[in-house]
Amino acid sequence: GEEHYNCISALHKSMRGSDENASLYWLARMLEGGEDPLYVARRLVRFASEDIGLADPLALTQAVAAYQGCHFIGMPECEVILAQCVVYFARAPKSIEVYKAYSNVKECLRMHTGPLPPVPLHLRNAPTKLMKNLGYGKGYKYNPMYKEPVDQDYLPEELKGRDFFKEEKT
Repeated sequence: GEEHYNCISALHKSMRGSDENASLYWLARMLEGGEDPLYVARRLVRFASEDIGLADPLALTQAVAAYQGCHFIGMPECEVILAQCVVYFARAPKSIEVYKAYSNVKECLRMHTGPLPPVPLHLRNAPTKLMKNLGYGKGYKYNPMYKEPVDQDYLPEELKGRDFFKEEKT
């Protein structure tokens, strides 16, 4: 019932708050109450990117490994795998940078009126001679061939200068 959602919320918020003791309590309460360990593991995969993100990119690897471990061996043996992951996440630094930036991109797409801007010609693939003649790929700078970062636009002209990482929702 409702306690299912209340407990996963408490686990999530305890990890977000870096409280390893409370995180373990909520995990154990769920597992000992019969919660599907794969449900918890799926939530940990989401948490790894949503709340830890680039502050510790290995968190996603930890979460996926925990999910796979739970899938392979099941309960009760997988409880320690989930416990390790939960404590790792509670102790991990947190960052919502990517989560916020992606939300900003989605908002940009939702708020756009009319047709979406076309992909700039220099970014388009030119697998045929006709496409090449139409200018597809013309002027594209293949970054690995340069020692320094290249000056090249990757967003459509209408979005030039937008930085989804620095935008704040109003």
